[in-house]
Amino acid sequence: MTHQTSPTHATAYWTTAKEHGELRTEDLPAPGPGEALVRTLYSGISKGTEMVVHAGAVPPRVAQEMRAPHQEGEFPGPVKFGYLSVGVVEEGPEGWPGQRVFCLNPHQDRYVAAVSSLTRIPDDVPSSRAVLTGTVETAVNALWEAGPRLGDRVAVVGAGLVGGMVATLLRTFPLERLQLVDLDPGRKKLADILGVDFAHPDDALADCDIVFHCSASQEGLERSLQLAGDEADVIEMSWYANRGVTLPLGEDFHARRLSIRASQVGVVARARRHRRTNAGRLNLAVSLLKDPVFDVFLTGTSPFAELPGVVQDLADGNLDALCHVIEYPGDETPETPENPRNPAREDQR
Repeated sequence: MTHQTSPTHATAYWTTAKEHGELRTEDLPAPGPGEALVRTLYSGISKGTEMVVHAGAVPPRVAQEMRAPHQEGEFPGPVKFGYLSVGVVEEGPEGWPGQRVFCLNPHQDRYVAAVSSLTRIPDDVPSSRAVLTGTVETAVNALWEAGPRLGDRVAVVGAGLVGGMVATLLRTFPLERLQLVDLDPGRKKLADILGVDFAHPDDALADCDIVFHCSASQEGLERSLQLAGDEADVIEMSWYANRGVTLPLGEDFHARRLSIRASQVGVVARARRHRRTNAGRLNLAVSLLKDPVFDVFLTGTSPFAELPGVVQDLADGNLDALCHVIEYPGDETPETPENPRNPAREDQR
């Protein structure tokens, strides 16, 4: 453990009431054995889940299951929530100080965490891009759940952050076809950058072997059932929170013996659970971020001090984003060939 004067306070974002959040100062403990003090460089807003928390819409029945790994407080609030954080270790066991890390930590400028909960970021992954690690992990888990095979016909319904991530990973598979499906024609630009086919739901091709549903809408799930081939699987990645969903189960679902399977990142997919760990899955996810194509998902930046307003703008629909990045004050990580500055972020300044 390195020995230096540790900061004694930190600032964190808390959802304090329904549709209200604020920055709060709190005590920061000194790191103990096996722990590290991390200074945050960037965090990402996971819009779908964090807007549910902001709206106070987490169902009480699953409140414990939906806790983030380093969450404090309880739903609906006050609660400190978030899980896309990138920082640099300031103090810690030998080999850790100076290491850039990803952690499933809430939005907070400094924090203490067990080193076992930190994922080392490879030198050729920029810090701002690394906030996507948790979302790539979600996509990896869904692919393990679905098990796509050579020559499969696949549709991804919903071209938001999660659906886009699934399509990004699938684009390297030897599939017969892959379509990214969305109501918004503007998402075709995303599909073109990823190099995958785009389709409006009315024009999407049916008889799919696998359909990944990521739109979090009843209509999207209905269309997913229609696109699935006989006895095929629909992998449901949406979280509906406290919203009810009505489906025409007497149509395609029943007549064609379809399956709907939930994919949720809290545990490793059953097909890999005995041979993979959560930590290993995170290491795989961050290694995939060496590909600069992922920069397309970083659609804006704001300083940490503006985070409460940014969350409200996202909730009100005044800010359109796939992953909005929060930038923290402090010393910049030096730009080197091994740690390049993110070109997508530069374009947004």
